[in-house]
Amino acid sequence: MSDFYAANLVLIQSMFIGILLALSVQVPMRAGVFSFAGAGSYGIGAYVSAILVLKTGMPSLLAILVAGLIAMMVGLLLGLLVAHLGGLYLAMATVSFDLIISVLAINGGDLTGGVTGLFGVLSDVTIFHLLALALLGIVGVALTERGRVGRRVDAVRDDPELAQSVGISVRRYRLAAFVISGLLGSVAGSLNSLVRSTISPSDIGFSLIVLALTMIIVGGAQSWKGAVIGAVIFTWLPPLLAGLGQLQHVVYGLIVAAAAIFVPGGLYGIYSEARYRRARSRRQAPQSDVPAHEQALAISVPGGTTSGSPT
Repeated sequence: MSDFYAANLVLIQSMFIGILLALSVQVPMRAGVFSFAGAGSYGIGAYVSAILVLKTGMPSLLAILVAGLIAMMVGLLLGLLVAHLGGLYLAMATVSFDLIISVLAINGGDLTGGVTGLFGVLSDVTIFHLLALALLGIVGVALTERGRVGRRVDAVRDDPELAQSVGISVRRYRLAAFVISGLLGSVAGSLNSLVRSTISPSDIGFSLIVLALTMIIVGGAQSWKGAVIGAVIFTWLPPLLAGLGQLQHVVYGLIVAAAAIFVPGGLYGIYSEARYRRARSRRQAPQSDVPAHEQALAISVPGGTTSGSPT
């Protein structure tokens, strides 16, 4: 096990970072917001944390926190700015935001390192920090999918007009999605630059948007589980396809196209739908097909008698 860990340490680190990146896109999509702003927040976190650690000597975890707060504020402002947009127009606006971050990084002079980026960003971030932050992100997002909050988010996504009519603030939930997306994306970017000790504009370009979207399409956008599945697959898949050379891009395209056409809900959507169908078939099954002990539990009444037994 230790040999496997040592040989695949970079991939393991990338997997945790990828999970946070995927969650930063999955959260707004689950709320019905077609946004890729998480990729831009990734760039904000990567550069802000690298600058703070490299130029001011700030501790790594504090730099991650400061970068996250900045990305959350930027996410809120972006959400307010594009609040009137939806669908494809919103997607294009957030893509433009991501590209603006790249342009700022390229033209940032000595502060951002220009085209070459920043190097020698030494930090004390370990694999345990990566694991802990990834788990915190997963747990936090999972909690938003349960109970009253989860039902409200589903209502905002599925029928915003109906949600508004019953007193749910659609605007507030969508702004919250931008803020959470900003935090998750920023933490992912911060961890990437601090673990790799370098960051350049090529790390936060359009390819990052494609990667995050690919994870969500293949894994599924309706649950944090889909984001995790997609991140794991597209972290470990590239080394397996490395022997194909340029053909690996063709394989990527085929996988994404097949998922979008045949599995629109992603891999987790297949599991979720199968579980729903199984539960529905069990509810609709004839009573004779239900095991005897389940029949007894189903018809039991207080007092130890059953509806089919003489009183």
